[in-house]
Amino acid sequence: MAGMGTPLRAGVAVLSAMVLAALGAAPQAVAAPEVPTIVVQDGVTQPVFGYADAIRERLFIDSTFDSDNDGLRDIIAFDLMRPAATANGLKVPVIMDASPYYSTVCRGNESECKADLDGDGLLDRWPLFYDNYFVPRGYAVILLDMVGTNNSTGCPTTNANQDNLSAKQAINWLNGRATARNAAGQVVTADWHNGKSGMIGKSYDGSLAMATAVTGVKGLTTVVPISGPTEYYDYVRSNGVVTRGNSYVSSLANTVTNPERREYCKPVRDAMGAADGDEHGDYTAFWNERSYVKKVPNITASVLLYHGLNDDNVRPDHFSKFWYALAENNVPRKLWLSQEGHVDPFDSRRAVWVSTLHRWFDFWLHGVANGITDEPRVDLERAADVWETHADWPIPGKADTEVFLQPGTTGAGGLDLVPTAKPATGAFQDSRTQTQNTMILNPDAVQPHRLAFLSAPLTAPLHISGTPTVQLRASADQTDTNFGAILVDYGTDERVAHRASGEGIITLTTEDCWGLSSPTDDGCYKQTAKRVATADYELVTKGIMDAQNRQSIRTAVPLVVGESYHFSFPLLPEDYVFTPGHRIGVIIVASYPQYSSQADTTAANIKVALKSSKIVLPVVGGTTAAHAAGL
Repeated sequence: MAGMGTPLRAGVAVLSAMVLAALGAAPQAVAAPEVPTIVVQDGVTQPVFGYADAIRERLFIDSTFDSDNDGLRDIIAFDLMRPAATANGLKVPVIMDASPYYSTVCRGNESECKADLDGDGLLDRWPLFYDNYFVPRGYAVILLDMVGTNNSTGCPTTNANQDNLSAKQAINWLNGRATARNAAGQVVTADWHNGKSGMIGKSYDGSLAMATAVTGVKGLTTVVPISGPTEYYDYVRSNGVVTRGNSYVSSLANTVTNPERREYCKPVRDAMGAADGDEHGDYTAFWNERSYVKKVPNITASVLLYHGLNDDNVRPDHFSKFWYALAENNVPRKLWLSQEGHVDPFDSRRAVWVSTLHRWFDFWLHGVANGITDEPRVDLERAADVWETHADWPIPGKADTEVFLQPGTTGAGGLDLVPTAKPATGAFQDSRTQTQNTMILNPDAVQPHRLAFLSAPLTAPLHISGTPTVQLRASADQTDTNFGAILVDYGTDERVAHRASGEGIITLTTEDCWGLSSPTDDGCYKQTAKRVATADYELVTKGIMDAQNRQSIRTAVPLVVGESYHFSFPLLPEDYVFTPGHRIGVIIVASYPQYSSQADTTAANIKVALKSSKIVLPVVGGTTAAHAAGL
């Protein structure tokens, strides 16, 4: 292979000099061995370096924080793999996946854990394909143990500063601003590093990549967050409503802590549980350090962002708020949106994802001019394995379009682009036990615990792209209640089955391989296929709010019984096309148990003033397109 030729050429030069000396001839000056280099062909780096012979290290850095309050700075551990040629002058960038999961939940569709099989303190099995694929192409790979997990000391703090700053320690070391030691205590330097690093990871790992980026740390050149939380308040709350309660924040910290350290870290978890505000759901200072969107102006790295539009774990408002902020700050960026749930793109669109990731890292970390930044900014999955590209997201040409709630005569109300001519009222009673299916099904029937509004069958496609908003004028006979809204597509179609097992994919028994192997680690993974299903409707998007947080998520203000208020709250972002013949449905409820962990207990009777109530849809083509579709 091309990358293995350097030692051979050096050996030939030495042999020639020896032959000349034996013949009595004056020896020629021997050329210095060539410094090994990457090989670029067809616009991408080639696998010219070995994998089995790659240098493997485990290093430890003294951090700048003390998460467990033991009076000692936490030690952050990470495993490093780099091409053997880096010992002979090859300069390479780093791809890092910082994670809390390497010894507990583990990584990827096949739940791979780190493994030291022979007990020598070095990894033999490396989760995920990054090492197998990228090390032979001239990259180093770091798998970093977040504070309090695996080989790092301290205690996890669920996206607080100690978690967020874990990976920054390694970036600082790579750039000569921190000291790392091996297990023997010897200082180790990164004299092989080219000064550029990228971070990647899914879910918690993705949030750690963003958390590192928003510090503005020098040397972090690009990040690839996959389905990661960007506002931890939004992960466990929504507009004042608790969506994940019972001290979920401390519970997650317990999950990622090694079992033998869980009792030791209990005081840290207890402190989080006491401060997380489960009792009210309001935004407090607890969430400030767990917020990345407001810190986007600090980012100096480019961003390749991936999210499933139907992710009900890390919901899509995490990508959208971050994406909007990236755009406002002109951060170099690219976006992939799929139809699956909480699924890695490696298991959704494998070959294209690996190719895209390869070219993205080559451009930003090796400086390979491959044109990836000249391509359309957005890849979007419209239907199962049917992908589109767009110049940006939301799709250019979208305009917020008001669609007003209309009174019905005997069944559901209607939807129209103009408000009802005469004042009208819709009334229902909150039910804390009403299921999501009851809310959605039989939309033409009058039910006591919801309001339903239906369009006529559409006469042309209607494309929404962005974040819908519901605006209600309503009153209640209690001082507190919740509001929920659901946007539904009523029409039979085959769609990605993102609510079924696998969240839209089926894991097959066959494998394919992505990279080179060693005797203990290969780059082979089970293939997947899309899981699809035909259904009569699709829940397109949804949203909730606490009526007491109508003015601010920071402050709850009780309602005055019988007084009308303006309530405005966003639904989750979407990119969806309603097809001709289908009907658009808007469902209004109070408590929404399938979305929140703490349904309201007041059983309030609610009245909605329809003339002043509407849903604002981000329609591509705006009012003109809505008219053409028959709204």
